Formats: sequence, C-alpha cells, structure tokens
Amino acid sequence: MNDNMKRVTGLLIIEAVNSNPNGNPDQESDPRVRDNGQGEISPVSFKRKLRDLMELTEGPVFQTVTQGLQNVPIGYQFGILESRGRDRQTISKEMGDKAKYDEDKFLQSDFVKKYWDARLFGNTFLEDGGAKGYIKTGIVQFGMGLSLAQVIIQRHTNTNKAGVQEGKNQGMAPLAYRVVQHGVYVMPFFINPSLAKKSGCKPCDVEVLKRLLPYAYDHTRSAIRPDIRIRHAWWIEHKDALGSCPDYLLIDALTPKRKGDDPMSPSTSWVDYEPVELPDALNQKVECRDLMA
Repeated sequence: MNDNMKRVTGLLIIEAVNSNPNGNPDQESDPRVRDNGQGEISPVSFKRKLRDLMELTEGPVFQTVTQGLQNVPIGYQFGILESRGRDRQTISKEMGDKAKYDEDKFLQSDFVKKYWDARLFGNTFLEDGGAKGYIKTGIVQFGMGLSLAQVIIQRHTNTNKAGVQEGKNQGMAPLAYRVVQHGVYVMPFFINPSLAKKSGCKPCDVEVLKRLLPYAYDHTRSAIRPDIRIRHAWWIEHKDALGSCPDYLLIDALTPKRKGDDPMSPSTSWVDYEPVELPDALNQKVECRDLMA
C-alpha cells in the first residue's frame, strides 16, 4: 500500500450572507468579531460541521465521500471520536491503558482504526502525564477564518405564537436573531504528512476530507445560518512532502482583494472583491485545484 502523502496548503473563501457563521457564547451568540470589526470563524466551528456530516452515516454526504475509496486498510472505519455529548470517561476506557503499547502496536489498535477525525485532527482527550499512545495532534490543522473587511451585525427580535418565557415578553425573544449582513472570510488549512505515522492517518483519510469540504455548509444549514457559501476551496498540493514553496505566498496570492479606497469598509456583495488567481511562477511549483469548480 502506498502511504506517500504530499504537503497540502488549503484556503477556504467563505461568504456569509445574512447569516451567523460562528456564534460567540460569551456574547449571547453574537457573530464572532474582533475589536477592529473583522469577523471570525473558529477552526473548532468549521471542523464541527465536518464531523457532523461524517456522523450521518446514512446520509448522502457520507455515502458519497466514502464511496469507491481505494487502499483503505483492513479494519479502518470513518467514525467520529469527538461527537456531541460523548462522555470522556467512556472514551478513556475505550482508549485503555495506552502506556503499555509501543507505537507500532498503538497504530494497529482498534481505537486508531475506528476514528477518522482522530487520525486527521488528533484529539483533546488527553491524560495527565502524557500517556504514550494518545493521538495529541493530527496532520490537518485549520487556521482562524478572518473576514477581509469589517462586518455589520444585524440584531432582531424573534417572534413566536407560543410564549418564549412565561410572564416575560411572551411570543418574543428580544434580539435573538443576530446575523452578519455580509462578509467574506478567509480560512487557511494545512496538511503536514510528517505527523501521519504518529496518528495512523492514511491517504484515504485525506481523500475523504478533500471530498467532504465542498459540502461543509450546504448540508449543515440552520435557521441562524441559512446562507453560507464556500466560494472557493483551494487545494494546493506541493510537489513533495517537504513543500515546494512557502505557504504564505500561496495564501497571499489567492486571498481576494477588496475593491475601493477603503479595503476595511464592510462589503455588501461578492462583487465588492477582485477575482484572483495563482501566478504562473507559483503555479509551476504546485498543483492547484478549486474543489468548488
């Protein structure tokens, strides 16, 4: 089986239209915003959507992204370790006393073979003292999604025929509907094959991620997040495992540019941004593909 993996630099261009791409629980679920007015989408929020889709094993997305995979090791499954509401004590029992394993035995364990997200992203179920065998970090890391310009937050009161809270504004949830009017966010991600042997990650796991990315928002819509669009999902493979050019050059080249004299002023639509493409000098060093094309 060929386990060779190439380094990948990725860039998601995400457009939010009258939606809350990532609520902040510390601010009554307001869309996340920095002090300078730029909006944020946390890596945890985005990975949650990928995990949710992979948990729906009977759904069309899971069935599509896992169909026809090649070179899947015997016993490998595509389960989700960090699913909602899981009990950490139960997971600790499942992991067992990993200190007794050497690395090779651990990578062949049922725990590693079962969980797709642990092999890709690592996990946070760590034991004090750093017991040997725990997957602490994976080969895929998502960066913070940051809007290119400031965003305007619109707040409205939700209404309902039934009382929301007895005796208090029955039928209304004041300022509960909080959305970004418009924003274009840039979220980088990186695939580092150097860590694959420590997490048990295989090329088939990366292939599932590659197939899954375009569906992250279309198939996880909600009342507060009805219109989030991935405009581009740039998947840039380097020519070798070490990398054929710096990541930041690729990210800078594929980041849209805000039109106008004030690049930080809030945008109102996608046409407020200049289209971009990878320069020939960089294009010759990598294989660049837009997964949304």
